[in-house]
Amino acid sequence: MDDDRIFFSEMLSNADDEVADVREKVKSFDKEIEVCTEGIDEIKSQKEDAEKKRTKALKLVTQIELDLRDIEDRISNEKRAKDEAAKDLHSMRKESERSKSELAEISNAHQAKLQEEEEMSKSITDREKQLGVLYQKQGRATQFKNEAARDKWLRKEIHDLERVLSSNRKQESLLQEEIQKLKDEINNLMNYIESRRSESGKLESALANRQKDYNDFVQQKDALQDERKSLWKQENSVTAEIDRLKEDLVKDTRRGLNYVDKIVREHKKRGVFGPVLELIDCEEKFFTAVEVAAGNSLLHVVVENDDISTEIIKIWTKRKDEPSRENEEKDGRVTFIPLNRVYAPSVNIPQSSDFVPLLKKLKYRADHRPAFELIFGRTVICRDLETATRVARSNDLDCITLDGDQVSSDGGMTGGFFDYRRSRLKYVKIIRDNKITIEEKTAHLKNVGKELHDIL
Repeated sequence: MDDDRIFFSEMLSNADDEVADVREKVKSFDKEIEVCTEGIDEIKSQKEDAEKKRTKALKLVTQIELDLRDIEDRISNEKRAKDEAAKDLHSMRKESERSKSELAEISNAHQAKLQEEEEMSKSITDREKQLGVLYQKQGRATQFKNEAARDKWLRKEIHDLERVLSSNRKQESLLQEEIQKLKDEINNLMNYIESRRSESGKLESALANRQKDYNDFVQQKDALQDERKSLWKQENSVTAEIDRLKEDLVKDTRRGLNYVDKIVREHKKRGVFGPVLELIDCEEKFFTAVEVAAGNSLLHVVVENDDISTEIIKIWTKRKDEPSRENEEKDGRVTFIPLNRVYAPSVNIPQSSDFVPLLKKLKYRADHRPAFELIFGRTVICRDLETATRVARSNDLDCITLDGDQVSSDGGMTGGFFDYRRSRLKYVKIIRDNKITIEEKTAHLKNVGKELHDIL
C-alpha cells in the first residue's frame, strides 16, 4: 500500500508539474497571440493610412491628367485653326496672283487703246491739214473750168472730210469712254488687291499669334507633365519617410494619440490643441536639442482645461469597458497638459554669452506658453559639453548642446548618438511643408487653368 501511495503521489506530482508547464505555455501562447493581434491591427491601421494617401495621390494625379487632357484638346483645336488659317492664306495668295494676272491683261488692253487713240488723233490732224490745204486751193480758180465746178468739188471734199471727222470724233468718244471704264476697273482691282494684302497681313499676324499660343500650350503641357512626375516622386518619398518615422513612436503612445483624434472628431470636442510636437516650430539646427530636452513630453497633448481632458478620459474608459471591444486592439496611452492647471516655476536665467534659453529659439502660440515653460523653462542651449557642465553646476539649470548632449541641474549627464533621420520634429515638418506645397501646387494649377481659359 505504501508503495502504491508513493507511486500515485509521484504520478500526481508529475501531473501537477505537467499542468503547470501547460499553463505556462498557454500564457506564453496568449502573449504571442496578443502581440500578433497587435501587430495585425497595427498593419491594418498602416494599410488604412496608406490607402488614404494613395486615394489622395490618385485624386491629385487624376486632376492633373484632366488638366492635361483639356490642354491637349485646346492644342488640337488651335492646330485645326492654324491649318484653316494656312488654307485661307494659300487661297488668298492664289486669288491675289489671279488678280495680278487680270490686272496685267487689262493694262495691256489699256495701252493698246491708248495707242489706237493716238493713231486716231494723228489721223484727225492729217485730215484737218488736208482740209486746210483744200481751203487754200479754193482761190485757185485756174484749176477748174469755172467757179461752179470749183465750188462743187470743194463741197464734195468738205462733205467727205466732215464725214470722216465726225466718224473720228465718235470713235474718239467711244475710246475715251472705254479708257475711263478701264481706268475705273484698274482702280477697283487695285483697291481689291490692297484689301487682300491687308487681309493677308492680318491672317499672317493671326497665324503667328496662333503659333505662339500653340507653343505656349505645349510648354504648359510639358511643365505640367514634369510637375506631375515630381509630385508622384515627392508623394512616394514623403509616404516612405512618414511610415519610417511612425515606426519610431511607441506603439501605445501612437495608438493613444490616434484614439484622442478619433474621440475629438466623433464628439466634435473643442479646446484640444494636439501634441506638443505639432504646436512647436524652430530652425532645423535646434531639432536635436529640442527632442532630447523634451523627451516623451513632445507627445503630451495640450488641452485648454482639465474639464476637456476629463471628458475625453471618461469617453475613453467607457469605450474600453464595452463588451463589443473585447477583441479590439488596445487604445494605448496618452498624457494631457491642461493649460489651466499648469503652474511652471519661475526661473531666473541670467544673461550670458555662454548660453541662450531654449524657449527663445522656439515659435508657438502665446496661449500655449505655460505648456512650453513647463517643459523647456529650465533648459538652456550651450555651445559645447564643457560649457554645459560648468553652467549646470553654477546656475542650477538644465543644459543641452546642439548635438543633444544633456547635463541636468543635479549633475546627471546623458547624450550620445542621435539619428536625425528619425527626428519626430522632422516628421512633423515634412507633413507641414508637404501640406503647404500641395496647397501651393493646387493654387498654381487653378491659376494655369484660368490663364488658359482667358487665352482661348
